[in-house]
Amino acid sequence: MANQDKPKLKMAIYWGAGCGGCCVSVLDVHEKLFDVVAVADLVFWPIALDIKYKDVEAMADGFIDLTLFNGAVRNSENEHMARLLRQKSKILVAYGSCAHLGGIPGLANLTNKNELFNRIYLETESTLNPDGIIPKTHFNVTEGELELPEFFNDVRALNQVVDVDYYLPGCPPRTERLIEVFMAIVNKAELPPNGSVVGAWEKTLCDECKRKKTDNKVIRKFYRPWEIHDDGETCFLEQGVICMGPATRGGCGYRCIEGNAPCQGCYGPPADAPDPGAKMMSAIGTIIDSNLEIEIEEIVDAIVDPVGTFYRFSLPKAILRKKMSVPKPVN
Repeated sequence: MANQDKPKLKMAIYWGAGCGGCCVSVLDVHEKLFDVVAVADLVFWPIALDIKYKDVEAMADGFIDLTLFNGAVRNSENEHMARLLRQKSKILVAYGSCAHLGGIPGLANLTNKNELFNRIYLETESTLNPDGIIPKTHFNVTEGELELPEFFNDVRALNQVVDVDYYLPGCPPRTERLIEVFMAIVNKAELPPNGSVVGAWEKTLCDECKRKKTDNKVIRKFYRPWEIHDDGETCFLEQGVICMGPATRGGCGYRCIEGNAPCQGCYGPPADAPDPGAKMMSAIGTIIDSNLEIEIEEIVDAIVDPVGTFYRFSLPKAILRKKMSVPKPVN
């Protein structure tokens, strides 16, 4: 039971560019929700409370004790709220893969705003848009001026916009880890230095995974998961299926692998290898059973969509970051 004389923490949750699964994961604490509401008041959560942005703007700086910011920064509204909640919060947590690394929305950095809008509003097979209308940030109607957020050319992770105190990774983060981190903040436990990843291991997922592994694994062909009959026991990589375990932090409980699906990398890279694609390519290079360049090239070519595989959750924070346009040579 919470001490009635002790003031409650003030907590905020914001949903940026993401699927909403992180907000659902907060509800997934189930009966632990009573422990949360006993020590914290939600002062801002747009999907659950009728509180406006202007109410947050009116709060004193540092009024909010803890903000969980989930989703990437895709548009001007996301950017405004990132800066506002940073100003109003004592502790700002990048909650989930999208806020942590850019997430699935970050794969849009493989293209640009114009290409996206052309495809979505003009070129899709199901689109009927004979006037070629593209969304505008401002549009005048009889009732006044309508306004939409500006859609940015690039997707950014939260710390590419504002300073972040902690990162709680996952797609979504594991509920148990959320409760552990939340209660550590409530109880004023000793927290790691600002900028740390919390609720996850320093070691890789392979150190946590219980599948059988050999010391000298070698493969001569890569498969997509549906192309093999998984035995449910052997390391996916040893079966020739790309699993991001060697390039991903542990701490998720290897839930995907327990469901007979390879790791996709949502917990992000370990501290000693900040770029998951580079780490994964290094791991793959050690298990290809060939020394012939032409054979190695054929084996690697079997990896479908390497960028979407190696950087599924992390492209905006990776070395690559985005698709680069190469100028055409002038004749």
